[in-house]
Amino acid sequence: MPQIDELGAWLVPALFLSGGLLLGIVAEKVILPLLLKASKRVHLDSASLVMRSIKGMLILWGFLAGMMGALSAIALKPDVARFLGHVPVVLFLFSLTVVLARISIGLFDLQARKGKGDTPTISLFGNLIKLAVYILGILVILQSLGISITPVLTALGVGGLAVALALQETLSNLFAGLQIIAARQIKPGDYIHLETGEEGYVADVTWRNTTIRAIANNMIIVPNSKLASTILTNFHHPVKDLLVYVNVGVHYDSDLEHVERVTIEVAEEAQAAVEGAKRDHKPKVRYNEFGDSGIIFRVILAADEFYDSYELTHQFIKRLKGRYDEEGITIPFNMVTLDIPDNPRLIVNLAKDVSDTTENLSD
Repeated sequence: MPQIDELGAWLVPALFLSGGLLLGIVAEKVILPLLLKASKRVHLDSASLVMRSIKGMLILWGFLAGMMGALSAIALKPDVARFLGHVPVVLFLFSLTVVLARISIGLFDLQARKGKGDTPTISLFGNLIKLAVYILGILVILQSLGISITPVLTALGVGGLAVALALQETLSNLFAGLQIIAARQIKPGDYIHLETGEEGYVADVTWRNTTIRAIANNMIIVPNSKLASTILTNFHHPVKDLLVYVNVGVHYDSDLEHVERVTIEVAEEAQAAVEGAKRDHKPKVRYNEFGDSGIIFRVILAADEFYDSYELTHQFIKRLKGRYDEEGITIPFNMVTLDIPDNPRLIVNLAKDVSDTTENLSD
């Protein structure tokens, strides 16, 4: 009989543990996937986000619930029961903090995607949100354990001052990153060119660095403090499409009206055919300089974004050279023409001066 009573004393806690664990498994493996599919079917993004955030936690929560029931069914000493009772509470609060951090970051990204792109979805914001939620969760856990958080906050304040003095450069990069984001100077996906010569697409802004992916697919790492103080050109702000300027020169003997007409025709063909060219743009020709070897003018094209300007310029120059050859339009070499008067005495004197100069150089 004592053995049966002892077995019955452990049977109820075991049932609580196994029942809670089984309930968590059913909720995680059966109910949650069904709810997730239903939310996706009706396009409830917020509900889907919450369900994805609690994925992996339902089994733990079921086990913790069973653990609470098991502890209540076991006769323990008050001190032991109080200590063991804190374990599932702390684990639940910590797992709930993880879920809230996931939800907070997910809601921020969701709002950014729904907007017009004014709010950059970058890891710096995600890290700050996660840090704030975890700090709040830890304070709640300490409060649940009966630990006063006032001394903790005081210690954090004093310790934070010491850390700030030791990490001045790191904090400078952090606040510079926040300044860049708040000023909306750049965001991921923008094509930028720095005054130091580096250029590429902004990949991310972290708490310390801004990463830029160059066209060669290399990653350029720039400290936020340097990026905030440098002069840069953002080719995606305020709009992505941009004008493309191509300088061309023709011989002085050319018929400029004919040159302009032919150049416009080639430019319109390139705008209509080349991928990445802005279709509704009307090319223009503007003569702007009497050069040493010809008349210089500028052809104004337009591309959808900066990277497309390379292909547009490439294709336009090829098409223009072929068309100029067909039309007999000469693209001059870089040369200097000397006009010598038809005066024999002047020519003889010039030849004599050249001969004397050569002799002096040889001596």
